[in-house]
Amino acid sequence: MGKIVDLDGQPFDFDPQMQTAVLDIPQIANRFIEHPASGITPNRAAQCLRAAEQGDLMAQSDLAADIEEKDTHLFAELSKRRLAIQSVPWSIVPPSSATAQEKKDAEMLDEYLHGADWFDAMLFDATDAILKGYSCQEIEWGRIGRAFVINKVIWRDAAHFCLNPQDFSELRLRDGSAEGVPFQPFGWIVHQARSRTGYAGAQGLVRTLIWPFIFKNYSVRDLAEFLEVYGLPMKVGKYPSGATPGQKAALMRAVMEIGRRTGGIIPTGMSLEFEAAASGQADPFLAMMQWGERSISKAILGGTLTTDAGDKGARSLGEVHDEVRKEIRDADLRQLTTTLTRDLVYPLYALNTTHAVDVRRLPRLAFQTKEPGDITKITAAVVQLGAGMPVPLAWIRDQTGIPEPVGDEPVFTIASPEMTLPPPERPERQEKQAALSAQLPAPVTTGPRDELDDLGDSVPAGVLQAAIDPVLEPVINAIKTKGLADALSDLPELYQQMDDKKLMALLTDAMFAAEVKGMVDDLD
Repeated sequence: MGKIVDLDGQPFDFDPQMQTAVLDIPQIANRFIEHPASGITPNRAAQCLRAAEQGDLMAQSDLAADIEEKDTHLFAELSKRRLAIQSVPWSIVPPSSATAQEKKDAEMLDEYLHGADWFDAMLFDATDAILKGYSCQEIEWGRIGRAFVINKVIWRDAAHFCLNPQDFSELRLRDGSAEGVPFQPFGWIVHQARSRTGYAGAQGLVRTLIWPFIFKNYSVRDLAEFLEVYGLPMKVGKYPSGATPGQKAALMRAVMEIGRRTGGIIPTGMSLEFEAAASGQADPFLAMMQWGERSISKAILGGTLTTDAGDKGARSLGEVHDEVRKEIRDADLRQLTTTLTRDLVYPLYALNTTHAVDVRRLPRLAFQTKEPGDITKITAAVVQLGAGMPVPLAWIRDQTGIPEPVGDEPVFTIASPEMTLPPPERPERQEKQAALSAQLPAPVTTGPRDELDDLGDSVPAGVLQAAIDPVLEPVINAIKTKGLADALSDLPELYQQMDDKKLMALLTDAMFAAEVKGMVDDLD
C-alpha cells in the first residue's frame, strides 16, 4: 500500500492489521474491571478524579461504568440521551458546489455505510463518551477485490487508554509505559464528547454525576437502616422469675424466628407480645434521594420534567425542557459529525478513491436534525404570502419536509371537488386542449382605456418594486431568520417596521393625476 496523507497532510504507511493484534498489550487481554463505586466515599471519589487529571484514566473510567450499572435513574436518563441519537436520519453529503465526481463519491459512501450492519452499534458505543469523556473503537479492515472495507468496529474499554504526559489533549493506548502508544492512523474511531471544557480526562459527565450519586446512595443506605429499625413492630418475650437458662434460650429462639416463620413454641408460663413500631419520619431521606435524582436529570438532560411530573404549568414547562433536550441532542450530533467524518468517512474515502484527495473538499457525514413544521400553518401562510410576493417551491419543501418526486414515481394528488360527488350527480366533463405554454387570463376591464390607464402603465416596474420592497422587507427578513411560524406570530411588531413612505408618495401622485384628469375632462 502506497503512502497516503492524514487530515493534517502528514504522509504515512497504512497498515490494515489491528493495532491491538500486533502489540503486546497485557492490559487489553488480561485486565479485570474494578468496582470503585462499592462503598464509595467522597475521599475515594476525589482520588479517582485527581488521578484522571494527572493522566491516569483507569480508575475514573471504572467509576463511570460502575455508577451507570448501579444507579437505575442515572442509567435511564443517560440511555434517553444516547438512544435519542439513534433515531436521527443521516447521510453522506458532498462539499459545497460539488462536481459530478464528488457527488458520485458521496453517493457511494452513503450507500456503503447505510448497508453496514456494524454502523448502529458503532454509533451507540461512540456515545459512551458522554459519561466517560471519550470512547475509542478499533477498526478491523478487510478487502473485497481491490477495495478496502470495514469488517467490524470493536469497542475498547475506556480504561485501556491514557493521556500523553507531554500533551494532555492526546489520548493514547496503554502499553505499561508512562507515555503510552499513539493511535495507528486509520485504525481507530476516537470520539471525545465535551460535556465541559477540559482535557479528555476532565470533560466527561462522570465528574459531575459522581457527587449526587454518592449523596443519594448515602440516603438510600440510611433509609434502609431506618426501615429496619422503625418499620417493623418490636417483639418482646416475657418469662416468669425463676426461669432456667434453657427456658430463656427457648423463648429467645421463638422471639427471633416467629417473625419469619409466623409460628413457634414457648414454655408454659411465658408470653410473647408485639409492641407498636416506634414512630419516625422517612421524609428527610426521601427528599435527599429526590434531590439526587433531580440533579442527575439536570446534568444529563438539562431538566427534570421530561422524566417526572411537575406541578402547575407542568405541560408548558415540560415542552420547554423537551426543547432543551433537543438542543443537547443536536450538540451531541454536531460533535459526532466531526468525529465520524474524520475517523470513518475520510479513511474509507482516502483508501478507495481513484483520484487525488483534496482534504479541503471532503464528503462528510451530516445528521438531519431539522424537523418539519406544521403543514396546516405553513399552507395557510403560503396562501396569504403568495398574494404579495413569490414563494419558492424549494423553501416550501424544506419547511414541510416533503421530498421532491424522483423520476416517474407515483405522486399524491387531490381529486377535483366534483369527483367527490356520487356518479349520478357529477357534472359532465368538457374536454380541454392542452396549451403549449401557460397563459395568464386577460385582465378584466370595465370600459374603454383612456389617458389615465396609459399613464398608469407608463410607471416603470423598477419604480413600483422600489416602492413595495420597504413594505415587505421586514416580513421577508423575519421569515428567513426566524422561520414562518415565528414570523406570523410577530406580524403586529413587523407592521410597525414597514416603511410605506415611497408607496404612499406614489399613490399620492396617482391620485393627484386622476383628480387633475377629472378636472380637465369637466372643463372639456
